Amino acid sequence: VQPQIKKAKVMKKMLLTLALGLLALIQGCDNQSGKTTGTPPQKKIRLAFIANNEGPYWSIVRLGCDTATHPAGNVDANLDLAFRSPHDRTAAGQQEIITELIARGVDGIAISPIDAEQQTEFLNSLPTNILLVCADSDAPKSRRICYIGTDNMAAGIQAADLLKTALPQGGKVVLIVGNAGSQNVKERIAGIKKGLAGSNLQIMDTLVADGASVVALKNAQDALLKYPDLAGMVALNNFIGPAVVQASRGAGKAGQVKIICFDEDNDILAGIAAGDVYGSIIQSPFKIGLRTISEMASHLRGETNQLAVGKIFTHSMVVTKDNLASFQMQFKATLAASKEGTNE
Repeated sequence: VQPQIKKAKVMKKMLLTLALGLLALIQGCDNQSGKTTGTPPQKKIRLAFIANNEGPYWSIVRLGCDTATHPAGNVDANLDLAFRSPHDRTAAGQQEIITELIARGVDGIAISPIDAEQQTEFLNSLPTNILLVCADSDAPKSRRICYIGTDNMAAGIQAADLLKTALPQGGKVVLIVGNAGSQNVKERIAGIKKGLAGSNLQIMDTLVADGASVVALKNAQDALLKYPDLAGMVALNNFIGPAVVQASRGAGKAGQVKIICFDEDNDILAGIAAGDVYGSIIQSPFKIGLRTISEMASHLRGETNQLAVGKIFTHSMVVTKDNLASFQMQFKATLAASKEGTNE
C-alpha cells in the first residue's frame, strides 16, 4: 500500500510542476505580444464645452480647459475636448452645436446657456448617460448636475459697492446687459439692486444689447442723450464695456459718467488706466475652464464628490486704478504659466 501512496504523491507533484510551467509559458507569450494581465487601460473620455460667444473672455476660459487636458504639463491621452461657440450668439446656435456633438458621441457637456428658461427643456431632453454641467452661467431648473463659475449675486453686490464708492452723492444709473435671459445677468442685476437698496442711486433703465456690440453702443449713446444728468453706467457683460466707453468718449463725458464693467477685456483695462472706467468686476475665466473640465473628467472616472455639491463658485475681484498694475502682472503670469504647461 505504501509504495502506491508514494507513487500517487510523486504523480501529483509532477502534475503541479507541469501546470506551473504551462502558466509561466502563457504569461511569457502574453508579455511578448504586448499584452498585460494587470489593470485594463483607462477608457477615453470625450468632453465638450459650449461657450456663449467668441469674445476674449472665452479665449481665457478655453485656455483653462486646455490646461485641464495637460495635467502637470503632460497630455492626458485618455481625455478628448471639443470647445465650441455659436457664431450667432443665440440659444438655437448652441443647441445646434450640442445636437451635432451628441451625434458624434460625447460623455459630458458643459454649457453656458444664453437663455436658461428657453433652453431648459432642451437640456433636459439630452440622453441621461451624458454628464451635464453648467459653467459661467447656470440653468438651475435643468438636469445639470452642477454649476461651476462666479457667484453672480455676490458679483452684483460688488458692482453696487463700487458704484456707491464712485458716486457717494448718488444719482441716476443705467444698466446695459448682453442677453436678458442669461441666468448670470439676472443674478448680477439682483445683486446690484440688493446692494443699492437704501442708497441715493437710482436705476433708471436696464437696456438689452441682444449679444451685439453695435447694439450695446447704441444703448449707451441713447442713455446719455435721454438722461443728460446720468451719473453712472454698468456694463454687465465683457463685450459691453468697450462699447460704453466709446459712447462716453463720443459724448464728451469720459470720466464724468462713472462706468462700472465686468471682466478684463483689454479696452476695459485701458479705460481703467485712463480714468474713463472707474472699475471692473473681474471673474476667474481661466479657473472656470480648468475646474469644469477637471471635475467632469474626475466625475466620469468615479470621483463624484465634487460635482455632487451642486454649485462650485470661483473667485471674483474688484479692479480699479489702485490695484490695476498688480492685477495685470498676476494675470500675465498665470497666462504665461498655463501656455507653457500646454506647450503653446
